[in-house]
Amino acid sequence: MRKVTSGLFHSLDGVVSDPFLWQFDSFDNELGKAMTGMMERVDTVVLGRVSYQEWAGYWPTAPQDQDFAGFINPVEKWVASRTLTEPLEWQNSHLIEGPLEEFVAALKQRDGGEIAVNGSISVVRQLLFAGLLDELTLITHPVVAGSGRHLFEPNDPTTRLSLEDQYKTAKGNVVSTYTLRDD
Repeated sequence: MRKVTSGLFHSLDGVVSDPFLWQFDSFDNELGKAMTGMMERVDTVVLGRVSYQEWAGYWPTAPQDQDFAGFINPVEKWVASRTLTEPLEWQNSHLIEGPLEEFVAALKQRDGGEIAVNGSISVVRQLLFAGLLDELTLITHPVVAGSGRHLFEPNDPTTRLSLEDQYKTAKGNVVSTYTLRDD
């Protein structure tokens, strides 16, 4: 069975949205190598509508020698949206038909590499609370963002996670990988 993973940039005060506004001076080579390792295991990406539209407006015309552009442009992309319609303009992008949770559960049964949920805070939340997200990596930058969207919200269901791996990079980023606990 394929694994569904997500890695999100995270500030000390819990902000996960718009990391380009606050992470720039703490991104280091160690983090770059970790991101490359994550990308090498992934052959399918799931995105929400907002992330898809933001990224489709930038990455297809970004310099293709950027590691992420070389990864995200050709990879198979599935988009969760109630408002977009086919055909999607960004190469290898398709709309998810039917409920997200059912689609991802079926996608996990297909042959292939890891399935990554990139950006897409709402999609990460939905899959985590549905028990379909196998691994959540939070890349905590040593910065207080001050404002922005958080991954977890008041009144979220209690969800137990296990810390599987954690390390610190040279610029003080803490990379923590969690899995859902069975109990």
